[in-house]
Amino acid sequence: MNVKHEILLIEDEKNICNFIATTLRTQDYKVNFAENAGSGLSLAASGCPDLILLDLGLPDMDGIDVIRDIRRWSNIPIIVISARTQEREKVEALDAGADDYITKPFGTSELMARIRTALRRSALAGSPVGSAQSRYQAKDLVIDYEKHIITVNGNIIHFTQIEYKILTFLSRNAGKVITYDTLITHVWGPYADSNNRILRVNMANIRRKLEQNPADPQYIFTEIGIGYRMIDNENL
Repeated sequence: MNVKHEILLIEDEKNICNFIATTLRTQDYKVNFAENAGSGLSLAASGCPDLILLDLGLPDMDGIDVIRDIRRWSNIPIIVISARTQEREKVEALDAGADDYITKPFGTSELMARIRTALRRSALAGSPVGSAQSRYQAKDLVIDYEKHIITVNGNIIHFTQIEYKILTFLSRNAGKVITYDTLITHVWGPYADSNNRILRVNMANIRRKLEQNPADPQYIFTEIGIGYRMIDNENL
């Protein structure tokens, strides 16, 4: 018997809440919802949902603070659904611990795809020790973490140590937007210069080696002003 995934929707606009809840239920998800941050945090703690959809503009608390609160005790996937379109606000939500960010209005197909990606990542992260994914695969790209080999169309591509570190971090978080600051901190350390010029240079080199047409990337996408998202792992 298949166990339904349970999604907690924290949204104060009833029309949007009803629309999303109906859409999720037709896709065989269980849905709980809260109209404010207080109720949402209580349901998150007591119900242990598989995923949270969170609006930022809540009446009793800013959604960014809700993310930070949840991240103190849980790694439940959080997808922000918000009318806020400023890059600064998107970066702030992602750096606070959100897994993804969708701007209203959005299509149901996009929402469902983002939910499936987040749930797959969560399932992988929760796998028993020793069962961690040993490789990443998407289209013709394969990254073998154990052998430290990257191939495209079966051909081995050589990367510098920094380039390999960038690629493996993005691929282990495939489907998730990784902010520039997060990537810089992971690769160069917490005291690295936050200027992302060196990151852009390395990314240009990676795309030149990886992509058939670097101007139209198929594997690593740029979220303008925010960071990068690697195509979802097809090997899950």
